[in-house]
Amino acid sequence: MIDQTIFQISRSPLSQFIRLLVLVISVVFVSCTPKSAYEDYVADVYQTSHAGDNLKLISTDQVETPTIERKKVSIRLLPEVELQKYYGFGASFTESSAWNLATIPVDLRKEVLTNLFSPTEGAGFTLMRTHINSSDYSNNHYTYVEDGDEDLSTFSVYEDLKGFSGDENHQVRGIDLVEPSYDIIPMILEASSIPGANFKIIASPWSPPSWMKIGETAEMTNGTLLPKYYGIWAKYLSKYVSAYAEEGIALWGITPQNEPLHAHDARWDSNGLTPEQGRDFLRDHLGPQLVQDGHLNLDDLDAGLRVLIYDHNKSTMNDYVAPTYKDPEASKYAWGTAFHWYANSQLEENNWYAEELDELQSTWPDKGMIHSESSIDIDADDPIGQYWRESTDYAGTFVPFNTYAFDIISDLNHGAQGYIEWCIILSNQGQPNPYDNFNSAPVLINPVTDKVIYTPLYYLLSHFSKFIRPSAHRIGLEAEEIEGLIYTAAKNPDGSIAVVVFNRNEEVHEISITLESNIYEMQIAPRAIQTVHLRSK
Repeated sequence: MIDQTIFQISRSPLSQFIRLLVLVISVVFVSCTPKSAYEDYVADVYQTSHAGDNLKLISTDQVETPTIERKKVSIRLLPEVELQKYYGFGASFTESSAWNLATIPVDLRKEVLTNLFSPTEGAGFTLMRTHINSSDYSNNHYTYVEDGDEDLSTFSVYEDLKGFSGDENHQVRGIDLVEPSYDIIPMILEASSIPGANFKIIASPWSPPSWMKIGETAEMTNGTLLPKYYGIWAKYLSKYVSAYAEEGIALWGITPQNEPLHAHDARWDSNGLTPEQGRDFLRDHLGPQLVQDGHLNLDDLDAGLRVLIYDHNKSTMNDYVAPTYKDPEASKYAWGTAFHWYANSQLEENNWYAEELDELQSTWPDKGMIHSESSIDIDADDPIGQYWRESTDYAGTFVPFNTYAFDIISDLNHGAQGYIEWCIILSNQGQPNPYDNFNSAPVLINPVTDKVIYTPLYYLLSHFSKFIRPSAHRIGLEAEEIEGLIYTAAKNPDGSIAVVVFNRNEEVHEISITLESNIYEMQIAPRAIQTVHLRSK
């Protein structure tokens, strides 16, 4: 009877109304299903290549259909898989950089800084570094106190404010300075005034004053800090942080020592600290001093100044950081690890030290990871071409552009949260410094003719800094492994996605990128890097 009633109702006008109502509800439900967050995304493709493209915007609509079959690379983005947070990309403010800017007209100087720090008109650098006391890219040795001043009553960062006399060393003599009063602090303040500029700074000491050390081979060169001065040196570094804040520069991070393992045969300002000495200095002196002076917040290491330990080659970083991170009283002061890429000619044969990065990340997952220095010797006769061919420097023979691209992307794919090059600006001869140690840089300036050169390194770094912004996260991707290709992807706070692809090979590759239901297709030229910027229309 019940079955019959149901059967009879299903044939009634009421049943037809119910059927219609169900259909309407179903249609409404389907139409209310959320659209993909990426449904209207378009792709802007920027390319830098050996053929001469410099961050060139490529129209994918005009890409020619290949007449020959080419290797096709398929990349599937996984935007829901969020990995490490990024803090930025950039280079370093040095006294040498400030000196070069002091040699050119003010309007040209502002143009250079705009091209470096504007996120719309330039590279938009977001993570920087500078030196405490002199470094290998200062005009001469200097500190912020008078010799023997254990009370630090003479402490002043005037050395970073006073400008240049034109007689600091033989490399700068006879060159006219447009603005002799320019220096590191004015450079940082002017850079921060560029519209849209938003960068963080990590500060690192190369050496304490010579009177605090033992075993030096020359002024502020080699040797090590005497334990009896650990407390004074900690106060010195904290005073530096306070003094910079008074000048309007809030430092984001500090490292206790640049290259603590390079203090036996260095040719420039240096100071040795063993892993155990580094642990003791941080635990018993620097950490407590920074807390006492209000710079470091133990309840939230992200809320104040960040202490990054090590600051030397990534090949040996795990052995160095272990004593500090295994000691709870030392580890509580350390935000993370800073590391360098040297010796760069050995990177590829050691798989870019990816295993060392993975070990660091897995062993100490709550600690940050920042690449804080890389550089190459300059070929002053061919400062652009040297990046695309085999070049030889103290580290061996390698192709700089290839090495940089693989190193950056590999670091990112294995947990690094930022990448900093050494000097941001040098002369066309890789000067000045008092050591006859001549590096290249993203920007080179001829201090006599005022000619400005933007090297391939400037454009390479821009592929990251301009499109992977602070607080972006690396996202997952699925892609086949092809010899000579490497890729990474990140999602920005505004929802846009940057996919960076480097093709070291001598042939064109077809690239297919899948983002949920969207497929974007393009070609990458031989020996080229591309950033595919996926954004809402």
